[in-house]
Amino acid sequence: MNAAPRRDDQAARAAGSGLVRDFGLLIKAATLIEQRIDTALRAECGISHTMFEVFIRLCRRPGEGVTQRRLADDLTLTSGGVTRLIDRMEEAGLVRRVPSPEDRRSVLVEPTRQGRAVFLRAAAVHADVVERYFVAPLDREDYTRLTASLQGIHEALRETDPS
Repeated sequence: MNAAPRRDDQAARAAGSGLVRDFGLLIKAATLIEQRIDTALRAECGISHTMFEVFIRLCRRPGEGVTQRRLADDLTLTSGGVTRLIDRMEEAGLVRRVPSPEDRRSVLVEPTRQGRAVFLRAAAVHADVVERYFVAPLDREDYTRLTASLQGIHEALRETDPS
């Protein structure tokens, strides 16, 4: 009979640990900001946050298309998921698929003129939400420390990438 309460106490301590709490705060904050961005982009631009992320990758290097495989890898989507997403964006006139000049087996995705215009509007909406919920709540020093810390975490994860 004594073993069950002891395990429950250990489980309660583990669930209430500072590391669990702190990481939970990071995930909750990131999730809530992402939801605010998605809501604003849908309401003001008619696109999802994931579509915005596609546009970032397509517009980063003008004139260079991106393969769906690369988009899937960058966005951590399945190949089927990115295909359906690009289908929806193509049907809306935001992107087009074009044959790769270097590999006739590959298809590249590139933004249309309309897609670039939507992306520019979406970038302004995105910036407003990020400023309001990510930047403004912190003073300049805390914001600088936070972004430097996030960069350090990102670099450490890239250096130890298990794949």
